[in-house]
Amino acid sequence: MLGFLFGFNARLGRLHYFLATIGLAVLMTVVCFVIAGHAYRPGQPISPADLMGWPTLIAIAFFAGMSFTLQSMRIRDIGWDPVCVIPMWIAIVVVDKLIAGKIPAWSLGPEHQGTIVGLLFNAALFLALLFWPSGDDEEPTFDATPPRMPETASQNSGAASVAAVRLARGAGAGFGRRAF
Repeated sequence: MLGFLFGFNARLGRLHYFLATIGLAVLMTVVCFVIAGHAYRPGQPISPADLMGWPTLIAIAFFAGMSFTLQSMRIRDIGWDPVCVIPMWIAIVVVDKLIAGKIPAWSLGPEHQGTIVGLLFNAALFLALLFWPSGDDEEPTFDATPPRMPETASQNSGAASVAAVRLARGAGAGFGRRAF
C-alpha cells in the first residue's frame, strides 16, 4: 500500500528530480503568498493564529507528502530502499532536534534546533539525491541462454507414474521450475 501512496515503487532521475523540486518550491511559494494574502487585512497586523487555518494545514500536508514522494522516487532510482532510508532520515532528524534541545551547547546557535551532525547528514542526503548516479536497474543485463526445461515423466525412466505427476502438477505441489 505504501508503495503506491508515496511512490516507493517509481523511479525519478537526477534531472527530473531537480526540476520537480524547483517546480514544487515555486508552487509552495505561490500557495504561501495566496494564504498570506487571504489572511492580510489592511490596517491590521497578521497574527500567527490567522495563518494557521485549514488552508494552511492542507497545504502543509500536501507539500510534505509531495516532498516525501519526490525523495522516495529518487531514492528508489539510486538503488536504495526508501522504506528503510526515509524512516532512518526522520529518526535522525528527530534525535538531532532532541539533542539540540536538551544540550543547547551542542546546537548550531540559539535560533537553531539542530546540531552540526544533523546539518551534515541533511547536506549529505541532499547532495546524494541531486548528484548520485542512477542504480543498476536502469540497464538490465540480458542472459542469452534459455532456461532448461525439466524432464517430464515420459522422458525420465525412474519417474513416478503419469497420474502422480499430473496430480502433483494440478495440486501445485511443486516449487516452480527446477533445473536439473
